[in-house]
Amino acid sequence: MKNTTAHMTMLRSCLCSVSLLCFFAIQCAADEQVLKAGAAKRDITPQEPVPMWGYGERHAELSRGTLDPLESAAVVVQVGKSKLAIVGLDLGRSPSESSLQRIRERIKSEAGIEQSFIAGSHTHHGPVVELIDKKGKGKGRFDAAIRYCQLMEDRIVESILEADKALVPVKLASGIRELEGFNRNRHTKLQPPPVDRMLSVLRFDDATTGAPVAVIVNFAGHPTSVSAMTLEFSADYVGAMKRTVEKEFGGTSVFMQGASGDISINKGDRGDHIAFGAALGREVVKLASSLSPALPNKPSLVVKEERFRFVSRTDLNNPLVRVAYSVAFFPELVANFIDEYADGIRPSLTVALLNGDIAMVGASGEFFCEHAMRLRMRARKESLLFFGLCNGYHQYFPTIEAAAEGGYGADTQVAPAEVGAGEHLMNSALTWLFQIQGKLR
Repeated sequence: MKNTTAHMTMLRSCLCSVSLLCFFAIQCAADEQVLKAGAAKRDITPQEPVPMWGYGERHAELSRGTLDPLESAAVVVQVGKSKLAIVGLDLGRSPSESSLQRIRERIKSEAGIEQSFIAGSHTHHGPVVELIDKKGKGKGRFDAAIRYCQLMEDRIVESILEADKALVPVKLASGIRELEGFNRNRHTKLQPPPVDRMLSVLRFDDATTGAPVAVIVNFAGHPTSVSAMTLEFSADYVGAMKRTVEKEFGGTSVFMQGASGDISINKGDRGDHIAFGAALGREVVKLASSLSPALPNKPSLVVKEERFRFVSRTDLNNPLVRVAYSVAFFPELVANFIDEYADGIRPSLTVALLNGDIAMVGASGEFFCEHAMRLRMRARKESLLFFGLCNGYHQYFPTIEAAAEGGYGADTQVAPAEVGAGEHLMNSALTWLFQIQGKLR
């Protein structure tokens, strides 16, 4: 009897332990399925005079102050152990290859963030970010710009790490709306001209309090509203849009430029870049307010990234070509530009699928709008956000038809990748999306 009692006691103890282990396993599995998000931003405005990015006619002329501040706005999304940073920068492009790698290494080592969309808004009133601490490539002549690049990297990392520390369970909603009259095709002479009028938003709300955490805004339109001869930093219309959203809706507003290679904004009778940005911001608020955020049934996050290599249509080894670029811009900038393309045109493509139904595609260049429009239609996803100038910068990617038509943005001077490179990248993005969903092997 004693042995039997002892045996039963041990059995109950083991069953209790198994039950507890099962409970903790179930609890951990439940925790892994929670969608979390956090947001933060940092000022990344240069504090010293530096060359400005965007207009060749300014050459190496230095900045003379600030119209409105430049920001790094970040959202970190987490599902289980997977983390993704979505970062909108008030810069002409995303950071240079070396800067981007340092930023990514830091957020991976300090916060376990292995995937990221880091994109410039394409403002033409931001600083040059390509200069480095080497003779003939910035050192000695542009030391302030080199110091700025270190500051920029630090501030971007700070915004991401703060967003990571602010992670909370969230409800999510996505929405799209066509905006008439806010942008136009600036390239083609063919009629009717293609225009991507889609405004897309992702709204994250705190699951406990209901307070807005962040609104990600995706829209296509060149931020070239401020005169090229104005040598002051400005986020252009994007800054005013974000301020309007944060004031009237709340949370942190993150802008991710769309496929704007051939798309300009259309100010119409809205006034200057501030008035236009505010008008766009009010449209964002209307759309975000119409949505009903909810807890996702099956939170998931899958991200894939790859670099591609294309032959250059521009012979950068030709001394005459180098001289022409140096005259159009300035020698130190061109030297770094040539280094980035030493092994051909190597754009980055990043694809993420959130909760199985929200697709995000980032590519490192100025893509013509039909790339995004066709991808959205072919992917059969109501919510597909395309981020241009993302995770690198490899100039323009026109469609094949646009390359055949020619003109600025489609010619070899600013679109060096071989014809059809954009279509190849979009086909890859489409294939990946179907593979992630299990529809293709």
